[in-house]
Amino acid sequence: MGRARTNPAPAAPTTARGRRTHDALIVAGREVIEEHGWAGFTPEAVTQAAGVSYGTFYTYFESKDDLLRKIVQAAADEMITASLVPDTLEDPYARIVEANRRYLAATGRAAKVLRMVEHGAYLDDTLRALLLEIREFYVGRSAEGIRRLQTAGLADPDLDPRLTAIALGGMVEQVAVIINELREPLDAEKMVDHLSRLWAAAIGLRGPRSS
Repeated sequence: MGRARTNPAPAAPTTARGRRTHDALIVAGREVIEEHGWAGFTPEAVTQAAGVSYGTFYTYFESKDDLLRKIVQAAADEMITASLVPDTLEDPYARIVEANRRYLAATGRAAKVLRMVEHGAYLDDTLRALLLEIREFYVGRSAEGIRRLQTAGLADPDLDPRLTAIALGGMVEQVAVIINELREPLDAEKMVDHLSRLWAAAIGLRGPRSS
């Protein structure tokens, strides 16, 4: 992918100013990717957007690939945090609805960065690992939720929780692609409602009746 420097790897910033500059480069890098894509994602463009000198880039990052990984990690952390459903929401069906709503919203904010990751994951093991880490978070959380519902007698006990979570998560993930990548003008709340009904029906959880 990008050209790496030959000097020793930069150390993590130890001063407040260094951390601010490091973080500013990550923010600027994400802005460049979202506006110009991979072709425009260069150290020159990033440092210009951050308002720092070109040489400053290599004080904090080995290459643009190194920065891309940091951007992806930051976007993943942001997406995961934004999609967490509060523990105070106890109704199983309501939790599915809220989880789908938050996931679609979170992927919408991170769509451009995620697209870069998916394209780069074919060639970069680190990006592939980050993509799998993001997916594993959602699969693991969904699988645990299915297990709890099975224990409570609310979901089909014959379903394998992990395989079910992968299959249903793939459905929601593909809808996110249709909305964010293909830009099909779908009604977001109606889509959340349909996804949630399909999710619930698949695991044997009774959802609200249609009016």
